[in-house]
Amino acid sequence: MAECPQETCFWSDGAGCSLGYLYPSDCPALKTAPAAKQDEQPSPEAVSMPWSGSVLGLTDLGFVAGRSKPIVLAVMGAHNAGKTTLLGACYLLLGRGQRPNHDLRFAGSYSLAGWENVASPLRWKAGPVAPGFPPHTSSTTARNPGLLHLAFKQDHDHRTDYVITDAPGEWFRKWAVERDAPEAEGARWAAEHADAFVLVADREALAGEHMGKARSGIQLLARRLTHELRGRPVALVWTKSDVSISDEMEQAVRSAVLKLMPDTPEFAVTIMRNPDESENIQGFLDLLRWVLNIRRPTVRLPEPAAENSDPLFRLGAR
Repeated sequence: MAECPQETCFWSDGAGCSLGYLYPSDCPALKTAPAAKQDEQPSPEAVSMPWSGSVLGLTDLGFVAGRSKPIVLAVMGAHNAGKTTLLGACYLLLGRGQRPNHDLRFAGSYSLAGWENVASPLRWKAGPVAPGFPPHTSSTTARNPGLLHLAFKQDHDHRTDYVITDAPGEWFRKWAVERDAPEAEGARWAAEHADAFVLVADREALAGEHMGKARSGIQLLARRLTHELRGRPVALVWTKSDVSISDEMEQAVRSAVLKLMPDTPEFAVTIMRNPDESENIQGFLDLLRWVLNIRRPTVRLPEPAAENSDPLFRLGAR
């Protein structure tokens, strides 16, 4: 395959490029680039890494889980609700040094190219192309969600890995209506394996022409998620919070979620310019703080009997 002539392109297999093309054959820049030589051989010094840096698939999880089981966060919401933009904005804030607490330190990622593909459209760049939104996550070919990885250190160098789903809203819409729908396999995987959930409510859709459909979609998704929850934490995130919606609509959505999941915290985020930029940033930081505080239920072994000589049970609680 020819190399892309654009210096700022972050194209990689399975993740698309900064212009929004998922396949190299669709990109006009690659079509006009010189063809690669057929007999070109890789350098003998080249080292093949077991991962590409792109969005991870299920087979790549072994590289993340080899040290310890990662925290899996499932981001759920309707099509065009801002799920991918939410992830890209958090990544850019972390890259600018914004952190929910001063003890937090970046400790690596197996999917930096994938993060760049998500966040690149949001950056200001030199040239005629203005910043925009990430391309919609496609649901045409993949059957499992793309996974983005980040690792952090805090609390005396204790490292924690986080894997975050980037899945199309169509999967969750079909899953909310019919749990076992063939097209909802990726949503079922997320519901089964996630340690926590982010339920996205799109205020723009709730204020638009199809506000009733948007409200029903969130209510259906919240009801489906309740049946799959098994005590795991959920956060309700209002995206595009700069858009005003009626008090009745906001209360209807909030009640639909909190009635089913009463311990759900709420967060409001937007990437639109605000006179007080710190207000925009704070919403993302509050959400990141909640994510970083996710913990799995601990297991406590019963205290060993005094006469028990089995060394395994003499270890006590852990």
